[in-house]
This record gives sequence, structure tokens and C-alpha cells, in this order.
Amino acid sequence: MEKRILGIVFSILGTIGLIFAAMNFVNGGEGTRNVKLIIIYAILGAIFFFAGMGLIRNTKDKPS
Repeated sequence: MEKRILGIVFSILGTIGLIFAAMNFVNGGEGTRNVKLIIIYAILGAIFFFAGMGLIRNTKDKPS
């Protein structure tokens, strides 16, 4: 059960990271700082999102 909750938290954090990356991409901005922020948010968001999805999918519920 704890792994499933951790998976949900990771998925939410990953979604937030991907949303921040999308917001930075859409709002534009010039310079390398903006590009670095987009890349960092996108990579970390994807890692957290897919790790969370993997935990949710691979965790079996045990009868209590």
C-alpha cells in the first residue's frame, strides 16, 4: 500500500514538473536560462511521472 501512495505522489510531482516546463515553453523568454529551465523541468517531470506510474502499475494489492 505504501508503494502505491508513493507512486501517486511521484506521479503528481511529475505532472507538476511537466506543467512548469510547458508554461515556460509557452511564455517564451530569451536566453539560455529559459532553455535550461525547460529541459530540467521536463526531464525531472518525466522521470517522476514514469516512476510513479511504474510503482502504481506494478504494486499488487494484498487482502487485509
